[in-house]
This record gives sequence, structure tokens and C-alpha cells, in this order.
Amino acid sequence: MADRRHLAHWRNDFLESHGLPVAYLEQAARWFEPIAAALAMHCSGANRPLLVGINGAQGSGKTTLSAYLCEWLVREKGLRALSLSIDDVYRTRAERQQLARDVHPLLVTRGVPGTHDIPLLLQTLDALGSAPGTLPVAVPRFDKARDDRAPATHWPRVQPPLDVILLEGWCLGAGPQAPEALVAPCNALERDEDSEGRWRDYVNRQLGADYASLHARVDTWLMLQAPSFDEVLRWRSEQEDKLRARQSGAGVMDAAALGRFVQHYERLTRHCLETLPARMDLVWSLDRQRQITHWRGPLVPA
Repeated sequence: MADRRHLAHWRNDFLESHGLPVAYLEQAARWFEPIAAALAMHCSGANRPLLVGINGAQGSGKTTLSAYLCEWLVREKGLRALSLSIDDVYRTRAERQQLARDVHPLLVTRGVPGTHDIPLLLQTLDALGSAPGTLPVAVPRFDKARDDRAPATHWPRVQPPLDVILLEGWCLGAGPQAPEALVAPCNALERDEDSEGRWRDYVNRQLGADYASLHARVDTWLMLQAPSFDEVLRWRSEQEDKLRARQSGAGVMDAAALGRFVQHYERLTRHCLETLPARMDLVWSLDRQRQITHWRGPLVPA
């Protein structure tokens, strides 16, 4: 594909809205569209939406993947599909501040299990699976610039029923670690700011509670597998460099701040990379440049 002149309008619009090169479509046609077609077949005749869980570390491309699969299902198959992120249901800033007082100060930082309102997400999924003729469903949104949930009046309205719901998240699908795995800190943040292990124990217990209830609802699991946590850190550093160039450094983390920030997610990112691939229906393996090298799992076309 040398240029955009002969692309379907929706594909051209997708590239522009996500700031992607035409080469992305070559990757999508080879690796993503066959899976989208399989998802379309799986939801045929179902009496509830097919729930697809997508796991991927920060910077792996999971949000773009979810959006592309959703757009393909709508445009190419005429299905009613919706792309959601677990980020959409972060707890409010006030709720996280209360958690920080009651449980551990590190819980004020959004991201880890325990900082999402999983009951709100489950309630939303239930509503989106409602019968035809019901009222539109308000879908939660989080305003990361304000570090708080967007006002409910700003939530988009979606008319049920849906055929497919794609839900993506960096920790989606993760199960709890064994208690003995929590004893030794995995980085300086855990050593210096969670010396007694209360933060990581709380996070781990959430994975065996509300998050397990959410994961049990997922029909199909997909994963973009990063090569290692070190690469995830490098990708995140590149993102900050680009932000710094665009914003002249305003509101951008320096290397020390970024290093501390990413340590919040190190334990579970490593845990996901080690444990999830064997449980996924489809895994795309990424190289250092975030290009897909191969795929594996039951959903791989014969």
C-alpha cells in the first residue's frame, strides 16, 4: 500500500484519527483481520454480547488494536461493537485518596488493581447486554488530565443490545500471585515505600476478588506480548520523549519520575508476561520495535 488514495474511507479515517502510517494496515490485514473475522463468527446467533478481553503492557498498542477490531467489526460485518478500556472505570480521585488513608498511600496513584471500580464496570456490561428497546446506557469515562472520573453528563450513551464488547487493559486477565511471591520487593519503590508489603498484598487480594469476577465473564482472550519488562520501560520512555518534544517539557516526567512511576506496574507486568500467554486464546508476540513476529493459540487460523 503505497498511499491512502485507494483505501476504504473508514480505514483512511482510522489512520488519521490515530496518527498511524499506512503500514499499520498491512500489519492489521495480516494479523488482526483474520481474528476479527473469527470473533464475528463466534458472536453469530448469541443471545448476549461476546466479551473479548485484550491484555497488553503499557505502550504495546492494545488500545489501538481494540479500536481497530471494533471498527472492522462495525464497518465490514455490520455488527454492533464497542471498545472499552479498564481505564474508563478508575476510581474517583476522592475514592483513591480515601484508599490511601485507609490502606496505603501508594493507592492514590491510579493503575493497579484496587484503583478501578469493578462493580461499576460489571454493572455497565450488564446494561449493555440488555434486551432491545431498553434505554441507552451511559458508559463511564475517566479524565486523565484531571485525574478524576468525568462527570456523568459527559459519558457517551450507547444503545443496547451489542454483538461484541472489546475490553482492554494492562492488567486484564491477571490472577493473584502466591503469597510467598510477595515477600521480596521487586524494585526500589516496593522496598522503600512498601517495606511491610501492605500495598502489594492489597493489590494481590483484589485480583482474587472483584477482578476474578470480571475475568470469569470474558469469552475470548487476546494478548499483545512484549519481549520483556525492560522493553516496556523503554517504550514508555520514548512516549515521554515525544511528549516533551511536543509540549516543551510542560507536564512531562523526567527520567527519575518516570522510573518511579513505572515501578508501580513492574510486578504485575512481569507476572502477566510470565503467566498469561499459556491461558490466552491468541497471543501476538512483539519485537523491540513493537512489530508482530508471530502468533500462537487456539484462534490462530489453520
